Amino acid sequence: MRVAVNLLTDHPDHPSGAHWFWTRVLPEMAARLTADEEICLMTSPRSRSGHLTAGRGVSHLTFPWSNEHPRLRTLSEHLYSPVALRRHRIDVLSTLIAPVVKPTPGLVAHFKTMHAYTDPAAIPPLVRWYRRRSYPRTAEVADAIIINSESLRAEVQRHLDVDPAKLCLIPEAVDHEVFRPGDREAAAAVLRERYGVTGPFVLFVSSLWPYKNCEGLLRAFALAREALPGHRLVVVGSARDTEYAGRLRRLAEDLGLADLVSWVGGVPLTDTVPFYRAADVFVYPSFNETFGLPILEAMACACPVVTSDRSAMPETAGGAALLADPHDPSSLATAIVEACLDSADGLRKLGPERAGEFTWARTGAQTLEVYREVHRRTGGAS
Repeated sequence: MRVAVNLLTDHPDHPSGAHWFWTRVLPEMAARLTADEEICLMTSPRSRSGHLTAGRGVSHLTFPWSNEHPRLRTLSEHLYSPVALRRHRIDVLSTLIAPVVKPTPGLVAHFKTMHAYTDPAAIPPLVRWYRRRSYPRTAEVADAIIINSESLRAEVQRHLDVDPAKLCLIPEAVDHEVFRPGDREAAAAVLRERYGVTGPFVLFVSSLWPYKNCEGLLRAFALAREALPGHRLVVVGSARDTEYAGRLRRLAEDLGLADLVSWVGGVPLTDTVPFYRAADVFVYPSFNETFGLPILEAMACACPVVTSDRSAMPETAGGAALLADPHDPSSLATAIVEACLDSADGLRKLGPERAGEFTWARTGAQTLEVYREVHRRTGGAS
């Protein structure tokens, strides 16, 4: 069996959550390959360096462009992949969107979000149009569709005409070698030296997209500050939408929080660990998530978590976080205060136990088994 994994949708200079996912899953799959199995990574010359250590039985299939040239990359996926994948006798293609001509006997789609339908304003118009045109056909021609939560299953079935038997639920996971409990004082010292963050704080970690609801958190923090004297709000995340980021700063000023909010910006993923360890509470008030991986990352570091009471977040939290209405700042404020003052010890114990249920070894093994099952059903090219 030869599987091609499409990694072209990631920008080599700005790795996304998908990049982190594949750098964790691919070694786990490689460790389980049999002698007659191979994984071919579809990479460009620029993106190849990010996947050099995937493991035994893993090779590269070079395409001219990845997402540094999104339109050229899209054209190559549709026009070049049918030629290249057949020439290399690929049995199963793993991808987000199926090429116009199905290039392999088996095809596995990885659906991460339905934002083109559930939050269309967060996606540029051309990208939104392309996804809405492509997802229905992908659902039709795919032999299996991997999803990461029951919440996403419901969204896929709501917006696409898809055979329910195709949907394979495989949760994402936490890198427990990176995200684990540690000394809070040592973490605080790192933050003072590296980022100038001092004192007790409430933490937000996410790119600043409107649907992540940092605005609601600012309003909630303004309500909670009387019960949490001396606390700051620390916002870690890149300003993907600069206009929205400007609105957030103006809102902080209007709420009288200008001197109480630390806008850290984007940090390397591993640098989020001391933030999680030192924070009094991590708040993830998103309006919509198909999994919510930062919830588990915070829990794995023994940080109390407050998150939204909708979409996939209660499912991911599994009873180890406090839930609140993301549309109601007072609900968020109440949960934040409770997590800091009343429930902290219990949440610090429950979090690592819940996060420990999610491992990349299990995710990799289950993903590889989906590829094998599709290969068995479709016959393959080799």
